Amino acid sequence: MLRIGCHLSSSGGFLAMAETAESIGASTFQFFTRNPRGGAAKEWKKDDVQAMLEYFEQTGIGMPLAHAPYTLNACAKDENIRKFALETMEDDLKRLEMIPGAMYNFHPGSHVGQGAEKGIELIADTLNRVLQEDMHTTVLLETMAGKGSEVGRRFEELRAVIDRVELSGRLGVCLDTCHVWDGGYDIVEDLDGVLEEFDNVLGLDRLKAVHLNDSMNQLGSHKDRHQKIGMGCIGAEAFQKIVTCPELRELPFYLETPNELEGYQAEIALLKRMYEEETA
Repeated sequence: MLRIGCHLSSSGGFLAMAETAESIGASTFQFFTRNPRGGAAKEWKKDDVQAMLEYFEQTGIGMPLAHAPYTLNACAKDENIRKFALETMEDDLKRLEMIPGAMYNFHPGSHVGQGAEKGIELIADTLNRVLQEDMHTTVLLETMAGKGSEVGRRFEELRAVIDRVELSGRLGVCLDTCHVWDGGYDIVEDLDGVLEEFDNVLGLDRLKAVHLNDSMNQLGSHKDRHQKIGMGCIGAEAFQKIVTCPELRELPFYLETPNELEGYQAEIALLKRMYEEETA
């Protein structure tokens, strides 16, 4: 069965997100841990989290993916920005222990002229300070498009971060289809080759989630502009291959396309049809 969902607003609480996910045909969902532009997080109510977990058991909805705010930059040149990243991650991970099996996704960051090697060193330092031996949450580094001075455009950069983290068993990777395409990995003509390279560099056992996004730009553009499924340069045929690929189809998929709920519902239905047609 295809596990697929989309990004939902957390303003109504956890149970409301789970109910919304089911109402649009989703079997999972993604949410921001706080305002995507940063700031303090709203309090998580234990009874709301528990109600969501009970709803998961009743419906089969599950595998929520928490997303860190976009302003989090663990390798910023400004020490205050790095401090915000550290404190945000510490707070988010502490609260996520309320959700068994939770995953926490973050953009590795931009080195802002310091060089990729320095950026990698700073990201690893932050992870070494926030990861705990007894935590249950898996922290995911997201593959990036490479715009500006982003770290994570190449699989090797993510590998270099992981190799510097003491509790690397707590780390995984989220593969974003728009990002890897814009980063230069041809998932349209050579999906098998891209996954083979991922396996050789990072290991497919590290791959825990997939962001499904078409791209407004050509291969290797380093732009990072998401498009609706089948309406961009990646195209619908490639997404059918992605969701049915043996190496990927058991993973949870999360849509981050430029949509409202109605649009997400249509994309979820489309991808389910693609999956059923190919696996029937």
